[in-house]
Amino acid sequence: MSKLRIAFPTKGYDGLDETISEVFGKAKTLTLVDVEDGRILDVTVIENPGASLDQGSGPLAVKLLADGNVDLVMAVEIGPGASSLIKHHGMKIVKVDGNKRISEIIRELNKII
Repeated sequence: MSKLRIAFPTKGYDGLDETISEVFGKAKTLTLVDVEDGRILDVTVIENPGASLDQGSGPLAVKLLADGNVDLVMAVEIGPGASSLIKHHGMKIVKVDGNKRISEIIRELNKII
């Protein structure tokens, strides 16, 4: 597996122990995980600047991820506007179960890839 930067919309600041937020654009934080050859290289948690907006939160989050060179977005649900922007920026989308921790999702991803 090559190097990937994976983004997860998350509820807080617990890094790999955090669970996924059910709503992409309104997630409190975005957790970025750099993975290479099945190993986690780095974990970064950033505040989602769009979390408190009434409108436009999804596109703002996508811009932040695109500027951060994210390759893959793993989320429970992403609205149609944000989904098309993610694809426009060359990122891939994988839907995941929101009841799992990021560490569990990455372990499962490593088994698949």
